[in-house]
Amino acid sequence: MSTIRELHQQLIQREISAVELAEQTFQRISQVEPEVHAFLTLTRERALAQARRVDEKIRAGEALSPLAGIPVALKDNLCTIGAPMTCASKILQGYMPPYESTVTHKLDEAGALFIGKTNLDEFAMGSSTENSAFGPSRNPWNTRCVPGGSSGGSAVAVAAGEAVYSLGSDTGGSIRQPAALCGVVGLKPTYGLVSRYGLVAFASSLDQIGPFAPTVEDAALVLQTLAGHDPKDSTSLRVEIPDYTQSLIPDLKGVRVGVVREFFGPGTDPDVQAAVESAIQTLKELGASVQEISCPRFQYGLSVYYIIAPCEASANLARYDGVRYGFRKAADSLIPMYSETRDEGFGPEVKRRIMIGTYALSAGYYDAYYLKAQKVRTLIKQDFLEAYQKVDVLVGPTSPTTAFEFGAKASDPLTMYLSDVCTIPLNLGGGAGISIPCGLDRKGLPIGLQIMSDALQESKLFRVAYAYEQATDWHKRHPSL
Repeated sequence: MSTIRELHQQLIQREISAVELAEQTFQRISQVEPEVHAFLTLTRERALAQARRVDEKIRAGEALSPLAGIPVALKDNLCTIGAPMTCASKILQGYMPPYESTVTHKLDEAGALFIGKTNLDEFAMGSSTENSAFGPSRNPWNTRCVPGGSSGGSAVAVAAGEAVYSLGSDTGGSIRQPAALCGVVGLKPTYGLVSRYGLVAFASSLDQIGPFAPTVEDAALVLQTLAGHDPKDSTSLRVEIPDYTQSLIPDLKGVRVGVVREFFGPGTDPDVQAAVESAIQTLKELGASVQEISCPRFQYGLSVYYIIAPCEASANLARYDGVRYGFRKAADSLIPMYSETRDEGFGPEVKRRIMIGTYALSAGYYDAYYLKAQKVRTLIKQDFLEAYQKVDVLVGPTSPTTAFEFGAKASDPLTMYLSDVCTIPLNLGGGAGISIPCGLDRKGLPIGLQIMSDALQESKLFRVAYAYEQATDWHKRHPSL
């Protein structure tokens, strides 16, 4: 599996053309897509047109972005002109975005090749990609197992070699968790570092766009292009963007690493714990000082998230009413049309979260649920701030288990929600996090190491992740699909 850096060199040295690279990518998709179902839409004509423009620049001797001519897959909750956007939901049937999201505009300007739109849990609500209205994506390491979610299709596309890198969105772990289950690198940047303009909102105070990639360096190169202030996004941060590749050094001398005690306990698979503990030992050998850190309020993260996120979702999804766009159920009058459209258009998990959120925001319950959850969210953020006074980064497992078989948790939403117990606190705190491969369990399924930093400290993340990656070969292991 080639990296962005390797393909960039091949392109500028004319060992391969961008059109040839695009054609090879679509050939790979035709081979494995029936088994893994990573994509909802392929955008072949757009990719080839982009590839021809890149080849013309190469022939003219123009300087190229590192992402020029490199195939990328896009989660199907990002607006792109000329391709349908479904959010894996029936209710957006036939919807064609009239504008381009900021991140896809930046990638287009950089010369990236848009291969297609990837599958996800409906409206990004889920941890397994089983909630897609168009069928689940399958883990390329074992197609009987889930790839994680909600950005499961984006993780699968990279793991199965159908795209060099991809974009996902992370609200409670939806990039890091599927990255861990599929054995690739997944980055959730600081909230506000990457524009959300053109991302369909799930929970607006938590959503963040980030990349999946085969290596840490590739993730850094993608973030370099995506990051930056956007006046179209009111939550976008106006900050200077450093050169993230300067952080890619192979030792950890002077770096302080904190191991989050609360991430190890009942429910953590023994294979996962062993792999993460081995990874921590490697960090020590690379020169890092390691200490245990307690973040006691992290245990409330799951409860807080499943109040705040559904509340924001119930407000954001009110716009899908059958009037303005998407699916519409015919009825004799307005109210039945609303209710029948939403009943038939939304899947069970989306309905569940809308109802939870609407209840928690209703008169008499707002203070008891939503307001209290926001106060506890502040306490969780304080745990992070106190920890970062002692250490530079925090580490632990990305997911307490490896990939599970389809249907194993579908009938028990609470068990499914526990899949995100290690990732959710970071979203509530607003910091940055990355998942990198750190082992395989006894069934041969990938295990992810999660590294977390304070807001706008992605350089620290990349340094620790890169040093570990260079000292091990887990990122070189690929499924035999």
